[in-house]
Amino acid sequence: MFKEYLLHEWALILILGAFAAALKMTVSLNRRTIRRMYVLIGEIFLLSAIVFVEFYYTNRGMNRNLRVVLMAVRYSATPVFIAQVIHALVKTRRGYVFIPAAALAVIDIISIFTGIVFSLGNDNVLHRGPLGYLPFIVAGIYCALLVYLLYRRSNKRMLETIPILFLCFAFSAGLILPFVFGSEYSRIFCVTIAIALFTYYVFLILQLTSKDPLTGLLNRQAFYAETSSNPEDISALVSLDMNGLKAVNDTGGHAAGDEALSTLGLCFMRALKRRQSGYRIGGDEFVIVCRHTSRNEVSELIQRIRDYTGETPYSCSIGYSYNEDGKRKTEDLLRESDAMMYAEKAKYYESAGRDRRKN
Repeated sequence: MFKEYLLHEWALILILGAFAAALKMTVSLNRRTIRRMYVLIGEIFLLSAIVFVEFYYTNRGMNRNLRVVLMAVRYSATPVFIAQVIHALVKTRRGYVFIPAAALAVIDIISIFTGIVFSLGNDNVLHRGPLGYLPFIVAGIYCALLVYLLYRRSNKRMLETIPILFLCFAFSAGLILPFVFGSEYSRIFCVTIAIALFTYYVFLILQLTSKDPLTGLLNRQAFYAETSSNPEDISALVSLDMNGLKAVNDTGGHAAGDEALSTLGLCFMRALKRRQSGYRIGGDEFVIVCRHTSRNEVSELIQRIRDYTGETPYSCSIGYSYNEDGKRKTEDLLRESDAMMYAEKAKYYESAGRDRRKN
């Protein structure tokens, strides 16, 4: 059996091995994310072995009871995988993302004895129970949540959107293709997911050269490179600067300051819409570039930023400039938006009764 497994899953083993080696050499991702990706690799490898054993006994008409148990594991696997992907890539520490997957696993275990989700008839054929489509529904909801969270935490650029859609397509195939090819699709499910995750990882590494590792926003080099390209398309610049960073650092240390900047970065990304890109150009200095954007859309962007930051313990000062005729230089736009932002920051410290330099 072991020899047959190696022969059948050799491509998957190579992909997972390359993925693990690439993670081992990666220094640009935080250790928590890398550990979670290792868990994913282990889960995929384990599921491939379970699926192989299930079909090995199915083809020989052996161990019917064991096959039902392995079937329950297979039905529970996709939601668990997607929950683990959310846990790893979205970097949430909240374990409640696993609750629906865990509930489904419990129902699948109950189905071993009741057939409420699936059963294996005397004819050796899979039969769906009253909740036969529940695993696909739960996995579909997870898939939609994954796309939503990854897109919300992206800079809304094509380079980031394409791998998100690719990852979604791979998981969606696991929901649709079983109805096209039957249970035989389970044989290639693991290698499909492994390829999708490895491809997403490659895209993620490619993006790191233009991304700020702390906030996930684009970095200073990307700002200058991208604003020098088609500057006439720039409709507006929005300058942002965190209020009170020095006080946060003095009180809670630089780890608290990093947490504050990371939180604000997420607020800015959530506020971005299409044709709006966010950049961290300094310690607590940020810029949003708006292309082909109306004044009203810029105002709505600023209001979204104020709303999202208002949900946090932090605040920022905001200024903007608008390129009415498309002929103004980026440097002039930035100078004007910075001036408005610094004026708002001065009012913030004046109202707080503090010297900005002492924070």
